[in-house]
Amino acid sequence: MDVTESTQATWLTQEAYDRLQAELAYLEGDGRRHIVERIAAARAEGDLSENGGYHAARDEQAKNEARIRELKEKLRNVHIGTPKDDGVVEPGMRVTVLLAGDEMTFLLGAREIAAGTDLEVYSPTSPLGAAINGHSIGDTVAYTAPNGREFTVEITGAKPFAG
Repeated sequence: MDVTESTQATWLTQEAYDRLQAELAYLEGDGRRHIVERIAAARAEGDLSENGGYHAARDEQAKNEARIRELKEKLRNVHIGTPKDDGVVEPGMRVTVLLAGDEMTFLLGAREIAAGTDLEVYSPTSPLGAAINGHSIGDTVAYTAPNGREFTVEITGAKPFAG
């Protein structure tokens, strides 16, 4: 699948995809099992209305299930691989721009790709991401920030993110 086929697709490196798959497997397996055991142990203590351990385990269960839903949705529509090294900005690229006279470099894509790095991440649907997506090195584009301010950026670099 080409990234441009769906605006909802998440671009991931194979490493990031494998990491998310492993997290999902744990949360659906051992993670759920451990939480159910904690709930059962807390329930055995009696009065649930005053049982902090029970309520904490139920909160953890809700967070676990929410993360499972999030991961399943993210992994349902994913593009695995490396974008072309053709100077065109697209998800999965390390992008360098001049913004208000300052140079900044960031990843255009999902935060899961940049895990373990200090690289800032911008979503392709963010105002900046949407403005530069599909443009090439040397292009100057304008966008409106969430605070209503207008900015102009010049794209000075776009290379596939290698980790």
